[in-house]
Formats: sequence, C-alpha cells, structure tokens
Amino acid sequence: MYIHYDNIVKDTDSVVRQKSEKVNLPLSEEDKTLLHDLFVYVKDSQDAEIAEREDLRPAVGIAAIQIGIPKRMLAVVVPGEEEDEVFEYALANPRIVSESVQKAYLKNGEGCLSVEEEHEGIVPRSARVTVKGYDLLQDKEVTIKAKNYLAIVLQHEIDHFSGTLFYDRINEDDPWRAIQDAVVIE
Repeated sequence: MYIHYDNIVKDTDSVVRQKSEKVNLPLSEEDKTLLHDLFVYVKDSQDAEIAEREDLRPAVGIAAIQIGIPKRMLAVVVPGEEEDEVFEYALANPRIVSESVQKAYLKNGEGCLSVEEEHEGIVPRSARVTVKGYDLLQDKEVTIKAKNYLAIVLQHEIDHFSGTLFYDRINEDDPWRAIQDAVVIE
C-alpha cells in the first residue's frame, strides 16, 4: 500500500484513538510490507521534491494506527545531533522498558500527521528512554537507548498504541508552563 497524506487518519476520526494490538513474530509478509511502507512514507516525506510530487506531509514518525491499522508498528527517521547522523527504525511491538525521571520537551510544541488543528503548548516527555522491539531494517530484536529528540519521537509514536495524542499531555491551565530542570529542545 502506497501511503500518502489522504491515507492518514485524522484525530476527528475515533479510529486514531483505538488501542493497537501486538503483532506476531516473525512478521507475516503482510506486516513486513506494512512496516516497510510506513518507513518509506517517513523517509520520502523528508525529501522536499518527493514530498511535493507525492503529496506527503513531512514527518519524523508514523504509527500504523494513523493509517487505520491497529497494530503495534511504527517507523521513525530522526536527525541526530551530529552532522549526517540519522536514526532510522521500522519497529514492531516496541515498548519503553525504562525512562528517565528528567523531563524534556520541544520548545515550540509537537505536531502530528493525524492532527490538522493547532494545539499549542509544552508536551512533557522523558529526556531518555530505553525501547525494546523488533526492527525490520536490522531484522532483529533491538534495544534503543534514546535521548532528547529521538526519545521524544519514540514516545510520541508509542503513545499512538494506546490512542493517546500529544495534546492530551499539554497542561490545559497553563500550556506553556516551563518544566523545571527539563531538557528544552529547539
């Protein structure tokens, strides 16, 4: 299935709030194809020429539920802190096995392919997480020790498995209230 922006389930559709189920490992051919297609969407969406030609909204991550499939699968392509460093994962059944007490957030808030309306505010996340799951790109179980932006992106996508959207985490009374000792990511 070739994914483009019209395939993305928006937050106005209750489907995006569905709980996602674990997938069987080893992955079926159908699940491998789906996970690969999620990865291709994210990767292609970051190439301005392809994104414009194929009607792709830029993304750093996507979860299967965002195309209406309630399976615990996601893909991320996240720039690292070093030049030419990129973190790429196509994960099945990823789970957070540990997280830091220290918080982190994106200075300008988060966005989501499924959310067209603007929701301003700080989205508190853990500054560091350890995620375990099967990575299709490496064809093996992996342990990812993520920090800062990568940690935020992984938490955002894993939240989709429980039907949680980023704006559910924004403080309604004071959306821009800074979090003491948090890592603020520009």
